[in-house]
Amino acid sequence: MSASSLIEPITGKPGIVTLPGAANWMQGRTLYGGASALIAYTQAILTFPHLPPLRSAQIGFVAPVGETVELSAEIVRRGRNVSQVRSEIRCEGQLALTAFWLFAEPREANAVHAAAIPADFPSPPEESEVMPTGKGPGFIANNFELRRAQDTSGPGAPVVRRWARLKNVSGLDPVSELVLMGDVLPPGALRAMRRQGPISSINWSFNLLDITPSTEGGWWVSENASQHADDGYSSERLRLWNSAGKQVLDGIQSVALFG
Repeated sequence: MSASSLIEPITGKPGIVTLPGAANWMQGRTLYGGASALIAYTQAILTFPHLPPLRSAQIGFVAPVGETVELSAEIVRRGRNVSQVRSEIRCEGQLALTAFWLFAEPREANAVHAAAIPADFPSPPEESEVMPTGKGPGFIANNFELRRAQDTSGPGAPVVRRWARLKNVSGLDPVSELVLMGDVLPPGALRAMRRQGPISSINWSFNLLDITPSTEGGWWVSENASQHADDGYSSERLRLWNSAGKQVLDGIQSVALFG
């Protein structure tokens, strides 16, 4: 089932919605974080359909998100160029996700500086090893294709990098695709964990670097890198590049490490 089918019942009106195929996107007892973020984003843009392009987001994963959700969105502030929107997901009357979206019109550039292409940018996906998806969360095997995009395997530097694409992207606009894709990999700290155990994303903030992102064949390079891990938590930097090495998303996330 495509991601567009998951969000099809969302109209932008506040209230309770049942999401078809939610079981296809579950990570344990909650929806995968990218899918939850996509639901909140869709509610925001359908409630307020004339917003400028998305530029940035701050998302708090508060509690498990299930098949039946209560959705809402409100304008926090609307300026001449910038609009700020809050959307929320509630489950069984309790807050499960809160998101703050920043939409902004383009203005005349006073600074121009493109993100550098990594020196170790991987070989094309068709030349890269197919990664097995059966050992990870079910939502990955159901919805994504992954290929190796780094030489490292097993323990080592706390970085996880993969080619990734959706198996079915039909009906999804490019920005919604990035919201869904941006949180797909496990934390880089997974490579530094002394004992394997559960992990849980607590929040996710990102800046969108390209408001009309595109890539060849649906493939993006996704990277999660732990910047610091201790006391059961990891601070992670999350990045996405298109197939030509152009960075399209830059983010940060706090992850709880159990075990």
